Amino acid sequence: MSIRNLSSLFRPKSVAVIGASEQEKTIGAIAMRNLMQGGFSGPIMPVNPKRQAVAGVFAYPDVESLPLVPDLGVICGPAAEVPLQIDKLGQRGTHAAIVLSGGLSTTTGSDGRTLYATMMDHARRHGMRVLGPDSLGIMVPAVGLNASYAHQTALPGRIAFISQSGALCNAVLDWARPKGIGFSHFISLGESADVGFGDLLDYLGSDPSTRAILLYIESIRQRRNFMSAARAAARNKPVLAIKAGRQAAGAKAAATHTGALAGTDAVYDAALRRAGMLRVYDLDEMFTAVETLSRSRPTRGTNLTLVTNGGGIGVMAVDELADIGGELADLTPATIEKLDHSLSTWSRSNPVQIGVSDGERYVKALDVLLEAPEVESILVMHAPTALTSATEIAEQVIKSVQAHRANVMTCWVGQEQVAPGRRLLREAGIPTYETPGSAVRAFMHLVNYRKNQDMLMETPASALADFTPATATTRLIVENALAAGGTILSEPEAKAVLAAYGIPTVETLTATTPEEAGRLSAGLGGLVALKILSPDIVHKTDVGGVVLNLQGAAAVEEAARLMLARVVAEKPEARMLGFTVQRMARRPGAQEIIIGVTTDPIFGPVIMFGQGGIAVEVINDSAIGLPPLNMTLARELVQRTRVAKLLQGYRNRPAADLDAICMTLMKVSQLIIDVPEILELDINPLFADAGGVLAVDARISITAAAFATDRLAIRPYPKAIEEILILSDGRQVLVRPIRPEDEPNHHVFISKLTPEDIRFRFFGLVGELPHSEMARLTQIDYDREMAFIATVVEDNVEGDTLGVVRTVSDPDNERAEFAVVVRSDLKGSGLGRKLMMKMIDYCRGRGTGQIVGQILTDNTRMLKFVESLGFKRLRFVEGDIVEVCLDLRVSPKPSSKLKPQAAGNAVQDTASMP
Repeated sequence: MSIRNLSSLFRPKSVAVIGASEQEKTIGAIAMRNLMQGGFSGPIMPVNPKRQAVAGVFAYPDVESLPLVPDLGVICGPAAEVPLQIDKLGQRGTHAAIVLSGGLSTTTGSDGRTLYATMMDHARRHGMRVLGPDSLGIMVPAVGLNASYAHQTALPGRIAFISQSGALCNAVLDWARPKGIGFSHFISLGESADVGFGDLLDYLGSDPSTRAILLYIESIRQRRNFMSAARAAARNKPVLAIKAGRQAAGAKAAATHTGALAGTDAVYDAALRRAGMLRVYDLDEMFTAVETLSRSRPTRGTNLTLVTNGGGIGVMAVDELADIGGELADLTPATIEKLDHSLSTWSRSNPVQIGVSDGERYVKALDVLLEAPEVESILVMHAPTALTSATEIAEQVIKSVQAHRANVMTCWVGQEQVAPGRRLLREAGIPTYETPGSAVRAFMHLVNYRKNQDMLMETPASALADFTPATATTRLIVENALAAGGTILSEPEAKAVLAAYGIPTVETLTATTPEEAGRLSAGLGGLVALKILSPDIVHKTDVGGVVLNLQGAAAVEEAARLMLARVVAEKPEARMLGFTVQRMARRPGAQEIIIGVTTDPIFGPVIMFGQGGIAVEVINDSAIGLPPLNMTLARELVQRTRVAKLLQGYRNRPAADLDAICMTLMKVSQLIIDVPEILELDINPLFADAGGVLAVDARISITAAAFATDRLAIRPYPKAIEEILILSDGRQVLVRPIRPEDEPNHHVFISKLTPEDIRFRFFGLVGELPHSEMARLTQIDYDREMAFIATVVEDNVEGDTLGVVRTVSDPDNERAEFAVVVRSDLKGSGLGRKLMMKMIDYCRGRGTGQIVGQILTDNTRMLKFVESLGFKRLRFVEGDIVEVCLDLRVSPKPSSKLKPQAAGNAVQDTASMP
C-alpha cells in the first residue's frame, strides 16, 4: 500500500493516450473524446502509429516520440501491447498509468506468464503506479480530468466514489447526475493490480476537497492495509461502503459450528464496523446516508422523538424504527406537563401527534422538546392538508431549529404540495426525506455511524493486565499434535489449552475401552457424561456419541459399548480412540453460549459469540468480531446478539457474570494471537451464570502456521518489544508501546508538564486535552504508528507515566514524524535519550527511510540534543520552527562518546511532529 505518485494519477500536468482512436464506439475513441471535453488544461497527447491526428490533436507514433514526459498514461490498446507500453512509459519517466484494456489476467505471453504479471514487473521496476487493468477510468471534475470511457461525465462535488465494478460506475453516473450529486473523485478500480482500496483511502482520507468517501466492494485482497487505511480515513471523514455478494456458499464445509455461522458477509460486516465505517445496502441508501451525515449534527444518543400532524405517518415511522433496532424516547412527566401547557390537545405520548397544525404549533412543540433532557434527536413530520401550508410550517421549523442549533430531521410526506417546503428545508441545511421509512433509516445511519466512531475512540478497561497464560504449555500440546499428524485436538487436549489460558473447564478423563470408562466414572462419583473420542467426528451428538446423566460404573460401561456399536455403524470410516468421561456439570439456570474462532480467507482469524447448545446453527444468534479484543470490544460483541438480553437476567434468573464472559472472549483473542497454528475453535456449550463461566465441551482444529501475527487484520499489541531500562539514578522503568487503557495516566502525565514543556510540545499553551484527542494519542495503529511510554515499575506493578516518544509513518514508510516529551522533574535522568534511541532502533528495524520533527527555534537544548543523535537541520517552517531530519539509510548511529546530560544542564526533552 502506498500513496507514492498518486498525485500524478489524480492531478497530472500532462496525459498521453496510448491507443487513442477515431473509430467510433471504441475505448480509445471514447477515452480521447472524454479527455478533450472534460476541460483538462494540460497537454493531451494521443499515441497512434496509423494516424496523424486524433480528435483534432496531433498524434505521435509511439511513446518514444512524445515531446514531453507525460505524468499520466492512459492505455486503451489490445491486451498484448499493454506490458510493452507500461515499460516504455516507465523508461520515459511516467509516474502513473490507467489501463482500460482487459483480458491481461487470462492471456499468456510467449514466456508462459500472464500479461498481467509481466505488466506489473515492468511497473514495479520503474516505480510506476497502475490503476486497472480493466478499469473504466477516473474522473476528477475539479481539474477537468476525465480519463475514462464512461458514457457521461461526473458533476463536481465533494464525494469520492470508488468501485470495483465498471458497470456500476456507469449506473451511478446515470443515477447521480439528474439528482445533482457531484464528486471530487470518481474511480473505477478494475482488477486492482496495484492501486487498491488501501491506497485510495489513504490518499482521499487526507484530501481537503473530499468530504466523504463511498466504496463499492466486491472483495479485499490486503486485509491489514485495508483495515489500517480505513481506520485512518474514518477518523477524518465519513466512509460508507456497499459490500456485494452477501451470500456465502462455503459455510457448509466448515469443521465447526463457528465456521458454519461465520459467513463471509458477517466477517465483512465486522471488519467495516471495526474500521469505523458505515455499511449500507444500495445506492439510494448510500447517497442518502452521506447527505444525512454531512447535514446533521452528531446525535446525542440513540432514541428518537417524533413530532407529527398525522397519526398514520407517525405509526409508519414507529414500525420502521422498531424493525431496524431503534428506540423511541420516553417522555418524562415534566415534559408531558409542559407540552400540555403549550399545546392543550395532543397525543400525550411519543409520537407527539399535534393534529392539524400551523407552524406556530410545531414551534411550540419543538420549544419544549428541544429543552427536554430525555430527548436526543427529533424527527418532524408533516403530511399536507387543505387547512395548513407546508411551506409556512417549513419556514417556522427552520427558524426554531436555527435558534436552538439542534439536531432535527424532517419528513414532508407527499410530492407536489410539499415540494417547496422540502426545498426550503434542504437549502437551510436541515435533512429532509420523502417517506417515514427513509427518514427513520437516515436516523439509524446517524446512530450506527456514531457507535462505530465511538468504538474508535473508546478507552478500554485494563482487565487482563495481570493475566499470564501458560503459552509454552499450549504450544507443546499443539506441536505434539502436529508432529503426530493430527489436525484436530482431542477434547482433553482442547480443554487443556483452554485451562492454560485461564478458562474454567470441566475435568475430562480419557478411556480407551468401555471397561476403563466404567472404572474412571467410579472415581469421579455422581452423575457423569460419556462422549465418543474420534478425530473424524465433528458433531458427536449427530451420531449418538453423547450420553448424559449416567450413574455408576456398570451403566457407563454398558452405555460405552452401545455407543461404540452405534457410532461404528453410523461412521464406519471414523477412527475410534475411545471415550471421554466427565462429571455432569450442574449449573441450574446457566445460559448456554458459544465462543468460537474461525479463519476467514480474507480477514484471517475472527471471533464469534452467540447462543450455544446443540441447536446453535438453527437458532443462528451470533455476532462476529475481529481480534485483538479488549473489554470494550468484547462487550460490544456480546450486545449485538439476542442472547445478551437473556444474560441480563429475567424472572427468577439472576444476571450472568458479563465480566467473566468478556474476559473469556479476551483470553480466546489472546490465544489465537499467541498460537497461530489454531485454525478453528469452538467452546460449546460455555455455561454462563452469576457464578462465572464453565467450558463444558471444546474443539480446536490446527494447522502448521506459515506466518504469525501477519495473518491478523489488525496488528495486535507488540508485547515482544517491551524493555526494562535503568536510568542514571538507578531507577527501573518499563518502556513499552502505548495502549488504549493508558489514557487516564496520560492525562495525569500531561498535567504534570510545565507550561514551557507544553509550548514546546504543542507549539502553544493548551488546557486539558479532550477525550477525542487523547484517544488519538493512546489508541494507535501499531502497523503505522508507534508510541513508547516509560512507566515506573515497583513490585512488578506499573505506576505513573514518565515520558513518551512517538512516530507516525506515512503509508510508504518513507518518513516518520516524531515527537518526544519527558516529565519536567526527570530532565537530566537520561530518559529522553533512551526513549529516542529505542524509537530510532525501532524505525530502522522496520525499514523507515527518515525520522523528521519540528522544533521551536528557542528550544535550543532540544536542538542540540537531537543533533547529538545525528539529526540535521533541514529548513525553517513559519519562521520560528525548524525541521530536523535523521536519515536512517545513511546516518551512522550516535557516537558512544556522547555523555548523558548532567542535571544542571538538562535537555529540554520536548519536540513535536510536523
